Amino acid sequence: MNMPNQPKSEAQVVIYTRQGCHLCDDAAQLVEPLVSDITYIDIDADPALAQKFNTCVPVVEINGKIRFRGKVSPMLLKRLLQAEAGKTASPRPA
Repeated sequence: MNMPNQPKSEAQVVIYTRQGCHLCDDAAQLVEPLVSDITYIDIDADPALAQKFNTCVPVVEINGKIRFRGKVSPMLLKRLLQAEAGKTASPRPA
């Protein structure tokens, strides 16, 4: 999915997950090749998160905004990461 020599996104990504969740595994496989900063949080370790996200996992948060619940779209993920990179990129000198 990631092109050779293409740098990984510097976006901060959090994946809320739980044990035995095949969709969570799928989300991780899509995100890992594209992003260098990923945090995994098991919702069952925190009752508040378990209540908040119960049947919605995986939940993928990019730079503090929840972007996916349940299933991750590869095309939309790439577009969101490119958009986030554009927000932090410094303007090129003229």
